Amino acid sequence: MQKPFPGKEVALQKMQRYCAFQERCHSEVRQKLLEISVYGDTLEEIIAELISENFLNEERFARAYARGKFRTKSWGRNRIQQELKMRKVSAYCIRKGMEEIDEADYLATLEKIIAKKLAELQGEDNFTAQQKTAQYAMRKGYESELIWRVLKA
Repeated sequence: MQKPFPGKEVALQKMQRYCAFQERCHSEVRQKLLEISVYGDTLEEIIAELISENFLNEERFARAYARGKFRTKSWGRNRIQQELKMRKVSAYCIRKGMEEIDEADYLATLEKIIAKKLAELQGEDNFTAQQKTAQYAMRKGYESELIWRVLKA
């Protein structure tokens, strides 16, 4: 059974709280509005109002998302970009989000991930350990050329 339409003002207040809690992208807000039975022009008006009141800012979302996933989960650029594309974030905003990742921190994080994984695989032969480590780092979203450069060093 579908819930009745909550009314534009009620829906707007819900979305303001939803966006104030943490950064959101447009597709997440659109999905949430559809879940509470807001459709059509009303949905578009609410999104436009959230943008004009600065509750919803896709560039800010992309920057926060990239910074957060890199720092907390040690994701690489490829994984972050893929996740942002899945959320229908624009290419411009994705580029801005990637600016949040410092090159020196990125390389240091990759080196730490590789060292930790190699330590876990200590009993295996060198070739197998390097292959498994490279695959692990690629799943985390790091570029293969960079991974192999660190592994060869």
